Amino acid sequence: MSETPLHAIVADHVFDGSAVRERTAVVLDGARIADVVAVADLPQTVSTRVLPQGAWLAPGFIDVQVNGGGDVLFNDQPTVDGVRTIAAAHRKFGTTSLLPTLITDSPDKMRLALDATSTLIGREPSVLGVHLEGPFLSPERPGVHDLRHIRPPGPDDLMILTAPRQGVLLVTLAPEVVPPGFIAQLVAAGIRVSLGHSMASYLQTRAAMAEGLTGFTHLFNAMRPLTSREPGPIAQALESPDAWYGLIVDGVHVDPAILRLALRGVGRPLLVTDAMPPVGGSRSTFALQGKNVTMQDGRCVTDDGTLAGAALDMATAVKNCIRLLGASLPDALRFASTHPAAFLGFDHMLGRLAAGYRADLVAFEPNEMTILATWVAGSSDD
Repeated sequence: MSETPLHAIVADHVFDGSAVRERTAVVLDGARIADVVAVADLPQTVSTRVLPQGAWLAPGFIDVQVNGGGDVLFNDQPTVDGVRTIAAAHRKFGTTSLLPTLITDSPDKMRLALDATSTLIGREPSVLGVHLEGPFLSPERPGVHDLRHIRPPGPDDLMILTAPRQGVLLVTLAPEVVPPGFIAQLVAAGIRVSLGHSMASYLQTRAAMAEGLTGFTHLFNAMRPLTSREPGPIAQALESPDAWYGLIVDGVHVDPAILRLALRGVGRPLLVTDAMPPVGGSRSTFALQGKNVTMQDGRCVTDDGTLAGAALDMATAVKNCIRLLGASLPDALRFASTHPAAFLGFDHMLGRLAAGYRADLVAFEPNEMTILATWVAGSSDD
């Protein structure tokens, strides 16, 4: 990686998180953005990199649900090296920061995942914290999660989750399987809580949001479906301005017509990958808690045909958001960066190109979302 103390990146189109600016320079001072100015106002003394004609520059993508990448599954390697490999694999697709995601597993694996990511905070800027997807899920909506590990919270779980740590912690749970007040205790400790793999009713979901739940993990997938007499969590997510819901836009997990409806909700969408080891890797098969998983025709499936995460990267998710859902490029970029930054509480430093923000950027060719370069805290891979 290379790093120059003060230099500028010039692009024909710069999306700053709010608006598109033409022929604009983003000036970097080490790990921070010093200024965003029109090219005509850029001092001649500043070293400049000019991106190819037609290229865009935008805030780096932020993925809150990454199970693996670079042939590594976080559950199998909940270590510093494992997380670094996953982050490096996703950086090639414009993801400059992420939450490694541990699928339902044993208490020991949870501790290892928490320890590994906490160790990396301040040392690996791509890692913002960790996402624990389970184990407090509904056995009626397990998806590919191992039923042997799905359970309600026990006496030690609150202590483990609320212990002092570095970085953000996101916990996906089913509200109906945790005791009243459990979500509020997590939120009081600074933990983000998301509903997922749940059969919660509409009223149970409302009660969970009243306790501080704000997220919905891969909306529509592995949760009670929307019906006329029991609207369930989906209706609550779509009608609540305080809701942030993850969308897997791969054309496989959810039909595009349904996702287009989600974009009309008053909640705020986040693009997520739910990525598995083949993303940025070389192998098309991997093992998930004793089950063989194969990547075929753009999907990751077990031998019995169950979806097991996704073979999706964030650049492709942005492209699909435009092509399948009819979103504008600025909106798709907002769903990939500005929204997840705000959901995680990093909107003061990530998700925008503005003076004082961390210099996390992605340069790309917009027609095919080909990534040209990424910068993490001012450092570029190329």
